[in-house]
Parts: sequence; structure tokens; C-alpha cells
Amino acid sequence: MRPATIGICTSLEPIRFGLWHEVAAFSPYAYVQAVQRAGGLALLLAPDPRATAEPDVLLDLLDGLVLAGGVDVDPAAYGQEPHPSTAGWVPERDAFELALTTRALERDLPLLGICRGMQVLNVARGGTLLQHLPDVVHHDDHRRVAGTFAGNDHDVRLAPGSLAERAAGRALHPTKSHHHQGVDVLGEGLTVTGWGARDELPEAVEDPGKRFVLGVQ
Repeated sequence: MRPATIGICTSLEPIRFGLWHEVAAFSPYAYVQAVQRAGGLALLLAPDPRATAEPDVLLDLLDGLVLAGGVDVDPAAYGQEPHPSTAGWVPERDAFELALTTRALERDLPLLGICRGMQVLNVARGGTLLQHLPDVVHHDDHRRVAGTFAGNDHDVRLAPGSLAERAAGRALHPTKSHHHQGVDVLGEGLTVTGWGARDELPEAVEDPGKRFVLGVQ
């Protein structure tokens, strides 16, 4: 029996390796290791024009899709002008991931959105984002220390019986976060099942009408 093939969407960023400084499609190795520990085969998915136009050419290869973390989503994707703190979006990545997400949901392909990935999921369903959380929640708990998870601990309250609670194994889940944006208007078909313990910010969303659709902030 072949292992489940899980696609992980990559970042597209300038990086430095050895003597080189190039634009690269990459994924943090922790995502790959998590898939491997679960017995799956990780397949890295770089932004691709053909797959953006025809998502099935990639989705036909997959048993599940992971929308990974990364830079902000272009506010134009949800009908807004950029906030001064919104930066770094990559149009090729946004278009690619929104196309894959939309089609994966139509196919009922299991999907996990992590951080930016939860935001992509919400935008793909027609939702919007809060572009800079400190302006709204009036604190920095969601990204206290830039560039690290150290010191970025806070609790998330999960709905009893939800997919998020079953995955975490508890109703009050200590987590580490590093985001300055979050869900505002909820996308069609999604349900909020996790909330920041301090400010009630949506921290988990899912689609109860699908086999497995979960976004975690």
C-alpha cells in the first residue's frame, strides 16, 4: 500500500545558500518531517502557471494539501487596499494557492492551512482579513518577538468536539504564534472553532461539510 502523498505549497523568496543569493521555492523542513512522521510522502509544490490555470494537474497526484505559512496575502485578493504594515506578498504564490485551494475544496481533498494558509483558505472562500492585528486587538500577543517563536506563547480555546479539538487533544491548547494578520469576515461554509483566549480572535476554522478542512492560525 503506497503512502499518502501530501502536497506542501512552498514559499517563493530570495534566500542565501552557500555563496549564492537567488530566488528559491522552499519549505521549512519541519513541514516535511511532520508529514514523514505521520507515514506520508511529502511533495513540495512550487508556484506554477499551468497548475494555477489547471489545478487538477497537481491535485490528481495528491491525497492531501498543506497550505504553509509565509508572507502576507495581497489585499487585492479580498478587495482591500494595503495597510502600511502589509508587505511582501508574492502574486504568483497567491494566485497558485488560491487556485489550488478552491479546486481542492471542490474535490473534497483533505486540506490543512497553517498561519498564512488559514488566511488563504478564508480568502478563497470569499472572506477578508484584518491586516494589522495590533490596530484591532490593541496588543502584540500574536507576534511579540519578530523572527522567532520564542516568547510568543498564548492559549487558544477550541470548540468541544471540533476537528481542531480532536487534533489537538484538548480544549485549551497552548500554542506559539507569529502573525500580525487574522480572519475578519469569515469565508462561506467555514466555522470558527478556535479563539484566542485573551481577545477571541479566530485561531482555527474548519468546514464541517468536508472530510477534512482545517485552518490553524
